[in-house]
Amino acid sequence: MLLTIDIGNTNVVYGIFEKEELITSFRQRTSLNITTDEVATYLHSMFALRKVGFADISGIIIACVVPPLQDIYVSVCKRYFQKEPLVVGPGIKTGIQILYENPKEVGADRIVNAVGALEKYKKSCIIIDFGTATTFDAVKSTKEYLGGAIAPGIGISMEALFTRTSKLPRVDFKKPPSVIGKNTVNSIQSGIVFGYIGIVEHIVRLIKKEMNEENIIVIATGGLSEIISRESSSVDIVDPDLTLDGLRIIFERNRL
Repeated sequence: MLLTIDIGNTNVVYGIFEKEELITSFRQRTSLNITTDEVATYLHSMFALRKVGFADISGIIIACVVPPLQDIYVSVCKRYFQKEPLVVGPGIKTGIQILYENPKEVGADRIVNAVGALEKYKKSCIIIDFGTATTFDAVKSTKEYLGGAIAPGIGISMEALFTRTSKLPRVDFKKPPSVIGKNTVNSIQSGIVFGYIGIVEHIVRLIKKEMNEENIIVIATGGLSEIISRESSSVDIVDPDLTLDGLRIIFERNRL
């Protein structure tokens, strides 16, 4: 079995694969103060619930966008799994060409998503990852990562609104009954939901224009992808497991 670990700014997402099949996944809140033993304790409990043992894991791959945590998770792999993990970073085989001015600046999660999308869908695509930040990545079927855009994530935007205004209440992220809100809660929800849909559709339209290519598919992933994608005509596919699949594919490419 393969253990994939995607360390993001908000959550750490784990996946366990049996060959190409994702048999289970689960997530843990990201904490900069977490210890190696705390990570191992959490994993032990989650593995037990799924009737999987540490000894069943034959390989591990990590993508990390929170540098202070990388050594913690590498240590967990070595100490508790007796495995040296593969860490996504410079020098790793991805199978794609990164056409960024400085390829080292591209987040590991964005490269992993690009690899997963190309392998799974075999088409030029735009990948929207609704995470702590919302990222837009343009990838060509010729296995070229072109670059993209980074916007504040939905959670960050909502938190900024609530903390920087005195009277506005916290609200749930959900579609209101109408664009024209009849109360403060619905007005806030309208601005956030429909405003974000506008961001998505406009950026996608501009990226497609610059890519100047037919049949570009738009793939959404990340925690809030379902809600936005239901309301946006720009999204073709919602793939919540894209990053985990990308990690599995990169692991296989580096075993050869």
